[in-house]
Amino acid sequence: MSEQIKIVVDAMGGDDAPQVTVQGAVEALKITEKISIILTGRTDAIEQELKKYSYDSSRIKIVQADDVIGFDEPPVMAIRKKKNSSIVVGMNLVKRGEADAFVSAGSTGAILVGGQFVVGRIKGIERAPLAPLIPTANGQSLLIDCGANVDARPSHLLQFAQMGSIYMKHVIGVDNPRVAIVNIGAEEEKGNMLVKETYPLLKECSDINFVGSIEARDIPNGDADVIVCEAFVGNVILKLYEGLSSTLLHTVKTGLMRSLRSKVGGLLIKPALKQTMKEFMGEDQGGAPLLGLNGLVVKAHGSSGSDDIKNAILQCIQFNEEGINDKIKENIVTQ
Repeated sequence: MSEQIKIVVDAMGGDDAPQVTVQGAVEALKITEKISIILTGRTDAIEQELKKYSYDSSRIKIVQADDVIGFDEPPVMAIRKKKNSSIVVGMNLVKRGEADAFVSAGSTGAILVGGQFVVGRIKGIERAPLAPLIPTANGQSLLIDCGANVDARPSHLLQFAQMGSIYMKHVIGVDNPRVAIVNIGAEEEKGNMLVKETYPLLKECSDINFVGSIEARDIPNGDADVIVCEAFVGNVILKLYEGLSSTLLHTVKTGLMRSLRSKVGGLLIKPALKQTMKEFMGEDQGGAPLLGLNGLVVKAHGSSGSDDIKNAILQCIQFNEEGINDKIKENIVTQ
C-alpha cells in the first residue's frame, strides 16, 4: 500500500467536541486504509472518547494541546497568544510537513487567520478563499469566497476563479467547469466597481470557462459550477442557503402534520423526502477547503455531527491524490 495520507483533526473544535470529532475520525479510518489521523487536543479527553470504539491504534496518534480557541475570541489575538491550542498545534504539523491536511469544526475566524499565517499561502497566491460546495438542481457548485476575504480586489477574484476551476475539475470531476461572477444582472455593464473591474479579467482569462454574470436566483439552478464573489456576498449567499433549507424543511413538516390524511401521505414519502432534503442541505460535503495554502485546511461547520467530520476527513484524500496545490502552482503562480 502507498504511503498513507496524514490528516490532523482538531479534536476540540466544534459544538460537540471531542465526542463527534473522535467518532468521525474513527469512522473515517474504517472506511479507507489510505489515511492515518493525528488528533490534537487534551489527551485525557480524547483517550476517554477513543475507549468507546474499536479501531486500528497504529493509525491514530494524539498530540497534546492544552488550549482551546473559543468561537467568541478575537481570531488574530487567539492565534498569536494560544500557541498551544488544538488549532495552532495542528496547523503547525501541516506547516512542518508532518501532516498533509488539517480539519477543524472550530472557530472560523481562527481557522482563516491560522491558515493564512501559520500554514501560509502558496507563493504568488494573493489571498486564500474559503470555498464550500453548495447544492444545486444539477448537483453542486463551488462558492468562492464565502468568508475569508471581505475586502477583495479584482486580481484576488481572478485567482479565486482559477483555483475554483482546478478544484472542481480535479476533485469533483467536472469537465471544463463553468465560471460565473455574482452580479445584480446578466448584462456586462452592471454591478459595483469590484464586479465591473473583475469581469474583463475573467473574460480574458484563457484557462477558465467564463460564462459571464450570475444572479442569485440562478445559483440554485446550477447555471455555473464555480461561483465567484468576495466574502461578504458569498457569506450572505451561504447563510441564506442554510436558513432557507431549514425553513423549507420546517414548513414541509408542519404541512404534513396538519391532518390524518397528510400524515399518512407523509409516512409514504418520508424516505424520499429525507434523502432529497439531505442532498439539498449539503449534508454529505463535510467541510469547505481554504484554497491556495501550502497545505490543505478544511473548515467544517461548528454544529457538525460525526458524519460531517468523517466526510471532511475523506474529502482530503482526493485533494491530496490529485496534487491540487501543485496544480495551483503550475497553472496560476508560474504563468
